[in-house]
Amino acid sequence: MSSRLPASSGLLSTHRVLTLPESPAGGAPTIRAKALLFHDPRSAQLLDHVDRIARSDASVLVVGETGTGKELIARHIHAESGRRGPFVAVNCGAFSESLIDAELFGHEAGAFTGATQARAGWFEASQGGTLFLDEIGDLPQSLQVKLLRVLQERQVVRLGSRKPIALDVRLVAATNIDLARAVRAQHFRADLYYRLNVAAVDLPPLRERPGDILPLAEHFMDLYAQRLGQPPARLSTAARHALLSYAWPGNIRELENVVHFALIVARLGVIEPCDLKLVPALLPQPPVASTVAVAAGTPQPPSASSSLQAVLHGLLAQGAPGLYQTVEAALVRSAFEQAHENQVQAARLLGVTRNTLRTLLKRHGLLADPAHHPTHSLPPHAESPWRYAQ
Repeated sequence: MSSRLPASSGLLSTHRVLTLPESPAGGAPTIRAKALLFHDPRSAQLLDHVDRIARSDASVLVVGETGTGKELIARHIHAESGRRGPFVAVNCGAFSESLIDAELFGHEAGAFTGATQARAGWFEASQGGTLFLDEIGDLPQSLQVKLLRVLQERQVVRLGSRKPIALDVRLVAATNIDLARAVRAQHFRADLYYRLNVAAVDLPPLRERPGDILPLAEHFMDLYAQRLGQPPARLSTAARHALLSYAWPGNIRELENVVHFALIVARLGVIEPCDLKLVPALLPQPPVASTVAVAAGTPQPPSASSSLQAVLHGLLAQGAPGLYQTVEAALVRSAFEQAHENQVQAARLLGVTRNTLRTLLKRHGLLADPAHHPTHSLPPHAESPWRYAQ
């Protein structure tokens, strides 16, 4: 959804804001950015680039950190494309490998246990519109082959069928990982990467477009003041400085949460720095001591990588049996523990997709491998990982 900023925000009314549709009441929390502004010069250039891409039918790959507004960009591309069909958003990381095949390409009745009736997949559901595949880097390699064929032939074949169905679907994919690096590591198919990356959109993190920080903060202040039934609030000079000085590791979604909390606890309608729930402990700290030591000419201890290499040389010299499996298991276990058993964070630490991580976790006994998947249906009352909009 695209609109103009309200005049009361104190910003130029010509600046555009992209927002997500309202979620149903009682819906699950989301880590998606809910608003995107283009006040910063870099953002304005980005919007111009996106507008030019939108008018074509080329596949688009949007790359950006979590919470930067990748789905908002995808929705804007669809809105400006002139396509009359629906916009369908799908999170590739929300499904198991056995489930996403049927969901993506559809299936016929009897195609697998529990398939009592035929069902169209997401590609068919997007006919005449746009299919947004978020977290495309989590797509299993077996399905990457099928996706590549669909993009090349512009048709899909349901599971259990031999009849191709012609498609008129524009694909927009998004990822928060370096797909080029995943290609080099053979975790992502190079041919699919080049097919998706026809038109690239590099969405910078919020810290690299500081001109958007205060306009976004004021947008969320207006939004939550209305929801809370409060009169409009304002930011003190010190609070503005604090917002601009913070690095925003959680990007726009973190900014929204910070503003929401600040409005709840602020006194007399003025938000002060003490009302801003910023978490500097999450930010990388500069190696001050190391920098001083180098400047002073003090000998430095060996780096972590050189120490690791020395250990590996020692193990190789000893002829340790099963060395590769031992090292791999130790690396995977360490990343999993470091991420407090959060698969998404552990995968990011290792630079692999979540499905690759799950395979590694199962291989080394760190994750139970379900004996079977009884059906390809979503569990009762589960939130659907795909969103449909006209």
